Amino acid sequence: MVADEPPTVVVTGASTGIGAACARYLDEKGFRVFATVRKQSDADRIAALGRPRLTPLFLEVTDAESIAHAAQSVDAALHGAGLSGLVNNAATTVEAPMECVDIGALRYQIEVNAIAPVVVTQAFLPMLRRAHGRVVNISSIQGRVATAIAGPYCMAKFALEAFTDCLRQELADWGMHVIAVEPGSIDTPMWDKGAGLKNPADWSAKASRQHLDLYGKTFQAYRRFNDKTAANAISCDAVSQVIFKALTAKRPRPRYLVGTDARVFALLAQICPTRVMDWVGRKVMGFD
Repeated sequence: MVADEPPTVVVTGASTGIGAACARYLDEKGFRVFATVRKQSDADRIAALGRPRLTPLFLEVTDAESIAHAAQSVDAALHGAGLSGLVNNAATTVEAPMECVDIGALRYQIEVNAIAPVVVTQAFLPMLRRAHGRVVNISSIQGRVATAIAGPYCMAKFALEAFTDCLRQELADWGMHVIAVEPGSIDTPMWDKGAGLKNPADWSAKASRQHLDLYGKTFQAYRRFNDKTAANAISCDAVSQVIFKALTAKRPRPRYLVGTDARVFALLAQICPTRVMDWVGRKVMGFD
């Protein structure tokens, strides 16, 4: 690369949702973007946009060999220059009561949302260090405020928050920033994914009669709450704008909340005792 070439960023999970919107937005803002995908059809869709700075990159975040190969490809494309940013966005979700959650699904949830960002970051850190680049982890308000039924997702996002804090302290000696972006309700298809064996989309469809008797009403109330909030979810572009700010601000914040609901819940968590916060959460979600 020559000196006047644009800064380069890698965005994981760029097939749909926040990742796809972020990759396009950063390209429009002048970044050279490697947008990671798992399927050829997604790569073809990105290539069909005809944007020379936006390049699909095959990467499976749970496969160490795939991660290493993707990192080698980016390093070769940089020709010795540094990587300006890594956006750890790839994620999935599991919704189930903690007493009943399939342990394999729970492990997969934590693997994708919490462990994979560590492995991906390790692979790209030498390139990031060369440019004093930044790591942006896409967390959630549920990485701050835990809610019933979303326990597996909350566990993974809480872990991602801890990774963000630890890494930020460890990379300070190189003048590098590590930022968490914490959206609330975002208009994304993520919640509809994962109907397979590893990550069942609808716990109630496979739950035993005993577990349904215990938690069926609570689970359905949670799903109704999700449907209501989805109707008011904000665009992925709102998150893209915050990611751009996190990558370019002279002194970025350690955390950025995105959306009114995220800001309200974060404020309540600061001022309310834990039991009051539990009551608020159950009330809002319609649990009796």
